[in-house]
This record gives sequence, structure tokens and C-alpha cells, in this order.
Amino acid sequence: MTGIPCMQMRGGTSRGLYFDAADLPADPAERDALLVAVMGSGHPLQINGVGGGHSLTSKVAVVSPSRRLDADVDYLFLQLGVDAATITDKQQCGNILAGVGPFAVERGLIAAGPESTTTRIAMVNSGSVVTATFPTPGGVPCYDGPTAIDGVPGTAAPILLRFADIAGSTTGQLLPTGSLHDVIDGVEVTCMDNGMPVVVARAADFGVTGYEPVPELATNTELNDRVQSVRLQAGKLMGLGDVSDLSVPKTTLVSAPRNSGAICTRTFIPVRLHTSIGVLGAITVVTALLAGGTGAELAAFPPDGHVVDVEHPTGHLEVEVDIDTSVAPPLVRSAGVIRTARKLFDGTVFPPATVPPG
Repeated sequence: MTGIPCMQMRGGTSRGLYFDAADLPADPAERDALLVAVMGSGHPLQINGVGGGHSLTSKVAVVSPSRRLDADVDYLFLQLGVDAATITDKQQCGNILAGVGPFAVERGLIAAGPESTTTRIAMVNSGSVVTATFPTPGGVPCYDGPTAIDGVPGTAAPILLRFADIAGSTTGQLLPTGSLHDVIDGVEVTCMDNGMPVVVARAADFGVTGYEPVPELATNTELNDRVQSVRLQAGKLMGLGDVSDLSVPKTTLVSAPRNSGAICTRTFIPVRLHTSIGVLGAITVVTALLAGGTGAELAAFPPDGHVVDVEHPTGHLEVEVDIDTSVAPPLVRSAGVIRTARKLFDGTVFPPATVPPG
């Protein structure tokens, strides 16, 4: 049986498999079929693969030297299904992105600096470029450090991610419906894409406070059905077509902050409750609120800067968004966030002897 070199990493609040593109089939269909088999997708426990039985742990990063002059490495993100044997490149992941720089150094795809490394990563899914800075003392990635991020036990080395030109990353427009406010099923929403297509709505408009713990909301069948109905219609309005089999757009319900943050969030991916909130999803939600979108009146924005503290079920995520709201549509100049990553294993993963064709 032939194995494939693979590294598993925690990136932010997600976990995924990282591959050098040279170690995977060049044909996308063959590659995707192989990755579905490796992950074990198509079974709720992914029992015959290395997936963790959750969408947050069923992710893949394919990394290669960049074909672009303005980037050092290319990063293709692939989201795999859990129960369903599916795989898609229709979204990005800012959490898995956190591990791309260290992985590229580990695989010799880029050279490391003597103390820290700054690399330009082209996000293949959207065409945007992000700059990642992370510690590499002695030319080796360091994963240990003092930085804590909510949703992850312990601390690790900080990884600074700075995004540019991510507006309309999936849909082609910051406001893909052409409006800052839309009404779907009688509920006002803002549909925005600043790195991740997201439907932002007030929790109160769905009959919940937005402070409920994840298990309580997850078992609220009426709520989940309403969220899915709005999401499916929003997908069409956003130009994404039938999104019933896609994980985008996400839906984030917002409410006034309770724990010294700027806004409280509960996010569905797409109908399963997120235990925290994704990096690009949080950036998009903050952008929508700063632009005056649905729920903006609930936010408590800091008066002296662009750093916004987003509350989520397991803590806080601070994001930085520089936006010019004096023009229409609003102009997003940049966005940034600090994440961490940790190498979990580096070795060989073995797919089943027979891989279904892609």
C-alpha cells in the first residue's frame, strides 16, 4: 500500500491535513477522490479515515510554490463533508491558513528567517494574498509561545495574518445582493462577502437571545429550519445558486455584547452551530456592522481604533478592519487577526486500497 506524506495541524480553532501539492495527484478529480477517502467522509464518524467527525476537523490545505509574482506560496483550501462524501473549494478558511506559513517552511517551500518569517500566501480559492508573520528562531518554526486564543486550550506562538483585497472573495462583490439590507422570510439581513460569504441577522428576529449555549441552539429544530430557509434564499440572492450542498454562506446571529466585547455572535456552518467563529467569517461580520448593516445598533465599537472584539460561544476573537464608509459601496482597505497553530503529526497517511473515482 502506498502512503502519502501528510502533516496534521491545528490552525486557529480548526484542524486539518496539510499536503505539498507535489505529493497529490495533479488531476483535481483524482486528487479530490483521494482526499475524501483519506478523510473518511461519507460516514458520521469518518471511521475509515482520519477526519474528526466534525466540519471543523474535516479540512485540507494544499500548498505549493506560488505561480504568482506577488506571492511566495499558493494555498488551496478544501472543505470536506462528514456524513456526505463531498469536497468543495467554494470557500476559504482563515483558521487553516494560520498553519500554511509554518508548513511551507517545514516542507522547504520557502526559506525561513533567523528569528521570524514573513511570507506572502496566495489564497487560490479567491485570488487574494495574505501576509503571514510567525516565529522561526534558528530558521525553524516555533509552535510554543504565550498567545492564547479562545476555543483552544493552552497557549502557542502568535501568527499575524494581514489580509488585503478580500472583498468579494467568493461572490465578486462586497455586497453581493447590491444592498446593505435585504428582507428574507420577513427577517432583515445583511449579506456580505469580505473573505467569507455571510448572512448577518439579529438573534432576536429568530426568537432567541443569541446568548444560548451551543447545545441548546443546536437542538432547536424550528430555529435551524428557519436559518436554513433564509440561508438558501440568501445564497441565490448572493449569486451562489443552490447552496443546499455548500457550506456557504454562513449565517451569524448577532446580539448586544455581554462580556466586554463589541458584539455577541452565534454562527451556523451551514446549519451546525460553530463552537466559536471563523476568522474570515468574523472579519465579514465586523465589516457588515461597521458599514451600518443589520444589527449595527447592537454593537459597542471601540472609539479609538479598528480592533473589534467579537464574542462567540467559547470566548473572544479580536479582528482589525480598516473600512471607508464615506463611499458606496464601502471600501475595505485591510483586515488583520492574530492566530496560532500547532503541528500535531508529520508522517504518512494511507488511503484505502481502492479509491472511488472522482
